[in-house]
Amino acid sequence: MSELGLIAELLVNGVLFGAMYGVAAIGLSLIFGTMGIIFLAQGAMIVLGGYAAYWAFRLLDVDPYVMLFLLLPVSLLVGSAMYQLLFRRAAAMQDKNTSLLIAVGLSFMLESAMSLVWTPDPRSITTSYTSSSVHFLGMNWSITRTAGFFVAIASALSVTQFLRRTMIGKAVRATSEDMTSAALVGIAPHRVNMIAFAIGIALAGIAGCTLAATYTIDPYFGFLLSLKALIALALGGLGHVGGALAGGVLLGLIESGSSYVFPGWGDAFGYAAFLLVLMFRPQGLFVRTVTKA
Repeated sequence: MSELGLIAELLVNGVLFGAMYGVAAIGLSLIFGTMGIIFLAQGAMIVLGGYAAYWAFRLLDVDPYVMLFLLLPVSLLVGSAMYQLLFRRAAAMQDKNTSLLIAVGLSFMLESAMSLVWTPDPRSITTSYTSSSVHFLGMNWSITRTAGFFVAIASALSVTQFLRRTMIGKAVRATSEDMTSAALVGIAPHRVNMIAFAIGIALAGIAGCTLAATYTIDPYFGFLLSLKALIALALGGLGHVGGALAGGVLLGLIESGSSYVFPGWGDAFGYAAFLLVLMFRPQGLFVRTVTKA
């Protein structure tokens, strides 16, 4: 393969892998926008979704992309129940520190539970198309990675349309802007929080299915995913669905390109980009700034 072709393939792989970061970041963005907390258990929920897809495949021979549609309503219900049981009281008191600690404790609990149920050994889903690729534009496109990319695009578009076109979505946006003013016009903050939280968990389930269909998973991979989603969110901008997805893709490109030039340093360059954005453009790279006259 020529040098140009290798660079093009690295870029494609970075985009395809970064899209998964983007889906996780969209879920974080929704939860942060309404509740004001960084939900650090998002990565653990993604891994849990991956194990659900793994179990369905091994025990029932359900394809992971079919499981994605089956897991979506279950994830919405789990997210709603999780908010009511764990976060509603802290949200009512607007106690962000307690909510953050609950999220951290939930992450550790899920890691331990998954380790007991599935053991710490890495697991993977091997289907008839796992190692298959399509030759297009002079490059080999992994079927599973490409499918994951389109799932990410569909998820971002669906969330965007939900927020813009539905009354509940507009209520979520209003609450994220100003909860007090939203409550004054009749919007129920707890209902909005629950819906946003449920959608965030549903996105974690979607990301989990695509993750398990493409890569190996283990119970302790969740914290790293949460961290990468947080970096993607910072790159794209808080409260911006398209920006969160773009931030994930950008992070994937940074890691892919830097790993090729400096093997083993991909994560370090991702963290460096995170710090630089926080220092010089904390609102994110894809959020327009409004200059007051």
